[in-house]
Amino acid sequence: MDLRQLEYFIAVAEEQNFTRAAERVHVSQSGISAQIRQLERELGAALFDRSARAATLTAAGKAALEHARSALAAAGAVGQAVGEVTNLIRGEVTIGMVTGCTITPLFDALATFHQAHPGVRVTLLEDNSDQLTGAVRAGAVDLALIGTATAAPDGLDSFTITSDRLVAAVPPGHPLAESRRVGMADLSEHPVVCMPPGTGLRAVFDQACAARDVRPVIAFQVSTAEAIADLAARGLGVGILSDSMVTPYRDKLVARTIDDVEIPALLALIWRRTHGPALREFLVHARRAFSRRA
Repeated sequence: MDLRQLEYFIAVAEEQNFTRAAERVHVSQSGISAQIRQLERELGAALFDRSARAATLTAAGKAALEHARSALAAAGAVGQAVGEVTNLIRGEVTIGMVTGCTITPLFDALATFHQAHPGVRVTLLEDNSDQLTGAVRAGAVDLALIGTATAAPDGLDSFTITSDRLVAAVPPGHPLAESRRVGMADLSEHPVVCMPPGTGLRAVFDQACAARDVRPVIAFQVSTAEAIADLAARGLGVGILSDSMVTPYRDKLVARTIDDVEIPALLALIWRRTHGPALREFLVHARRAFSRRA
């Protein structure tokens, strides 16, 4: 057996599905199935029950799983120990990014980190903020860029990138564009365009609605600032954005700060407090890139 087979075995065990496991480790389903069968032949026992829709572990598979995880962890520790002595960092870092949030300093950090540490495999994925926070807690994602209403999610370290007031974005000529002050109560008179649940901006907006006992009509829920701005510019609803998010669209929208919402909309990097040298080094590059942006 080899470490690659153990990695595939663990992926199938955790995903309970050969197709999802193949996507996770970036190989074909036929390739991962062949490697698992070879491992089973070497061990002389079936590791998975394939009779149902889900790939569930047999008794032999359950007995092997923790040992497989330990073997992979030990192999990774060998590489890290040698890397720390030789100043060559190896391993893997998985970075999460909230959907629709293309913040270039994160890409700058990825580029400079890759140049400095080509031995580290970096994976980038997108999801909503709630899912990414859960993935960081579970260890499936090492670091994530999220929108949040909380500066530091419980049990995680964080680095705040932006802290903005919530704004109502409307086209010129809209009644709210003519108002000098806009409050949450004003939004109940108009349809709203906002982010979907699970996003940081929506969490701030929902908290503000609850605090003021306001129940606006949410006409559209979309995952990017660009989509919110386009819909709002066409008069289809009041766009709910943060002050920095609306900046690129001020040529077609009038932004009014929602006066009675004091909760800031935050954009932050989050990670677990216990982490390896690869993530520690990536944080150096990320802090440097975002500091230059500020």
